[in-house]
Amino acid sequence: MTLIYFILILGVTIFIHEFGHFLFAKKAKIHCYEFSLGMGPRIFKFNRKNDETDYCLRLFPIGGYVSMAGEQIEVDDKVPKENQMLNKPWHSRFLTIVAGVMFNFIFAILLLFIVGLINGVSTNKPIIGQVVENSPAYEAGLQKGDLITEINGKKVGSIDHFLLEMQVNTGDEISLVTDKGKKIQITPSKEEESYTYGFAMDASKEYGVVASIKYAFTKFFGLIGQMALIIGYLITGTLSLNNLAGPVGIYSIVGESAQAGFVNLIYLTALLSINVGFLNFLPIPAFDGGRLLFLIIEKIKGSPVNPKVENIIHSIGFILLMILMIAVTYNDIIRLIK
Repeated sequence: MTLIYFILILGVTIFIHEFGHFLFAKKAKIHCYEFSLGMGPRIFKFNRKNDETDYCLRLFPIGGYVSMAGEQIEVDDKVPKENQMLNKPWHSRFLTIVAGVMFNFIFAILLLFIVGLINGVSTNKPIIGQVVENSPAYEAGLQKGDLITEINGKKVGSIDHFLLEMQVNTGDEISLVTDKGKKIQITPSKEEESYTYGFAMDASKEYGVVASIKYAFTKFFGLIGQMALIIGYLITGTLSLNNLAGPVGIYSIVGESAQAGFVNLIYLTALLSINVGFLNFLPIPAFDGGRLLFLIIEKIKGSPVNPKVENIIHSIGFILLMILMIAVTYNDIIRLIK
């Protein structure tokens, strides 16, 4: 079942992303050669009547693509120039590229709304819900109901940011500041291979449509902020590549989430959809964000970037991306073996 869940979650997330590109490409009357789910060898394909597109399913469920005429700045004499992407107006190309990310984000917000309806909604503020008696937190003076505004000198406005900082500082002494200006130093106690601080966050819940809508958006933006921080920590070396997960790591997470219940799988799908959208939005060659960057440069300078230069940069970016994927997958396998 874990394998089935894994394929479904990745497949749906990728389909939503590629369907965004595909829908806006069709609206702009861009010739689409292929709409493909998965990578590698083709399992099967089909065509619709009076439709130029091949709809394909490929072996490995780790990606997908929409192949469009003129996307790689290559001339195809069989396709009219007005149906090639490079000859479309700037706004049409912009919307076609950005649509995949937007569809992932909208899909994630809808899933988070469903999670809120089913599971109820916890506060997004870093409020202390429980302090264990005689624990390091208890001895330091932390109290139930304290609203944390800073951790180790960094302001935190959401529970997602707070938990990320806790993860980064696991095992270290932490310095907390509450909304009342109270400063608290907590040195964790070590128990076997884990560290205990002795407190838990507020888990009280409210229910209803309005609360679920608010949760969907606040959680979405909280997770986006958390991902931006993670990218920054990876660049500065605060976090290492060992903290990233590739397909093998995601497979393990899917298995754990499935054991925790179906709602957890919905939440994981939302989280993965946000990840796919966020990473694609980064201005990195071979990603959607990299293509958007070249479009913005074109808008500023008033003429397209040299097509050959753009293709070379995207190719180099793709090779580096594959190397990163191999490194992350290797780390996933090592963690799985351990």
